[in-house]
Amino acid sequence: MSADDILLDVEERMEKAIDVLKHALTGIRTGRANPGLVDSLRVEAYGSPTPIKQLATIGIPPDQPTQIVIRPFDPGTLKDIEKAIQASGLGFNPMNDGRLLRLNVPPLSTEVRRKMVGRIKELTEEAKVSVRNVRRDGNKLADQSEKDKSLSEDDCKGLKDEIQELTKTYESRANDLARAKEAEVMEE
Repeated sequence: MSADDILLDVEERMEKAIDVLKHALTGIRTGRANPGLVDSLRVEAYGSPTPIKQLATIGIPPDQPTQIVIRPFDPGTLKDIEKAIQASGLGFNPMNDGRLLRLNVPPLSTEVRRKMVGRIKELTEEAKVSVRNVRRDGNKLADQSEKDKSLSEDDCKGLKDEIQELTKTYESRANDLARAKEAEVMEE
């Protein structure tokens, strides 16, 4: 593999690790309502587990920032969605008015906030480990290319330095995402 190919592969895989972290962080509760809290729910509808996003629109009313409104495309799935939310363990008690569901997001206690911050740290560390694993794989590819004589020793060293710079950049991005989410969770 050429140095550019290795670098491109490493960067794409590191970007995916950050994307996974971003997605995981959207599911973490803060004091505010966020559609991401229920996005990952699967609802037993039409005989199979279906993502809630395929069954309903999820939104936050402008006048109620602590409420999530779920409006099913098919009113027949309302009860199924309600059951899935109650069984999810998210701690929401949906209010069903026959057309849509309303979820009130209760304020977080200090203890719950600390647990959320702990979970954010875990997710961030997992992302950073993924980034480091990509670095290791990239360095192995660089060493292999040097053995195969497709890269000189100097080119291999330069490539490893670039991979290390990418690693630092992506670890820093993971930390930035975590800090922002922690601040969001801790604000009252």
